[in-house]
Amino acid sequence: MSAPHIVVYSRTTGYRHESIPAGVTAFSELAAGRGIDVTATEDPDVLAARIPGSAAVVFLSTSGAVLTGEGRDALRAHLAGGGGFVGVHAASTTEYDWPWYGDDLVGAVFDGHPPVQEGTVAVADRDHPATAHLPGRWEVTDEWYDFKASPSGRVRVLASADESTYSGGRMGADHPLVWCHENAGGRSFYTALGHRAESYAEPVFRQHLLGGLLWAARIGE
Repeated sequence: MSAPHIVVYSRTTGYRHESIPAGVTAFSELAAGRGIDVTATEDPDVLAARIPGSAAVVFLSTSGAVLTGEGRDALRAHLAGGGGFVGVHAASTTEYDWPWYGDDLVGAVFDGHPPVQEGTVAVADRDHPATAHLPGRWEVTDEWYDFKASPSGRVRVLASADESTYSGGRMGADHPLVWCHENAGGRSFYTALGHRAESYAEPVFRQHLLGGLLWAARIGE
């Protein structure tokens, strides 16, 4: 049996996060540790060609318009066929003119953030590989994303922002940061965390990403 394969895609046409190289390294190392083959690319044609047959596609802080028509078709077919998707941080700032991507695949659309600062993530559901290792209250330094609308009710919320622990949050008590769902057919996992390059070297955050990836890709079940 051949090794499972994932695509890590990090093309940007909007804001580009300096943490992208660290994120690519982290996913490559995490995948290698589980015997998973990785294609890391920023070429939309390579993405479209490599999606078919992949266990999961990771959108790592992508931004703006990053897909060709062929890429959109391949991604939609991938999910319809049961394939997995992992969105990290700025993946919610991507393909604004394609409602299926923001609403059905990711689950919410980015709507600004306050300055990077320390705050608390309230872990609501630890019965998931991405959160099982986390404490009930997880102290992190990150870019605390707000969204145009809360995905609560349409997704399984795994963790939320406690806005009382940092300044500038605009969503109130209903402020999911990490969630998963199967609204697009296959499994979709999203974490709003991951702004800082340093995070990708932290074992706790790496396990968070690995858990989301393995769940979305249905690996190890």
